[in-house]
Amino acid sequence: MRKREYLGQLELMVLLAVIRPAKDAYGVLISHEIAEKSGREVALASVYAALERLEKKGFVVSSLGEPTAARGGRARTYFRPTPTGLREARDAHETLLRLADGLSPLKGEAV
Repeated sequence: MRKREYLGQLELMVLLAVIRPAKDAYGVLISHEIAEKSGREVALASVYAALERLEKKGFVVSSLGEPTAARGGRARTYFRPTPTGLREARDAHETLLRLADGLSPLKGEAV
């Protein structure tokens, strides 16, 4: 039986931010997306560490773009979700919805 790879909270946020854009995502875009949607600033180094873990787990793949003068001749690394990563994000979403279902404190009601 295969060992299940679980996602931490930051990994899940990064994976969702990778899934969101219509084109390949890159570190700064992912960091901005998380900040915009969650209201939480995330260090770029933390985003790249999470991307590395997600790639090792097979949830994202990376590719190098073309070097540009604006980046001092460096190429940007782009990330895309894999089918496994999409499935994992879907499973995590469904699990969170099931766990939250019927929790009155989440609806502002007293315990």
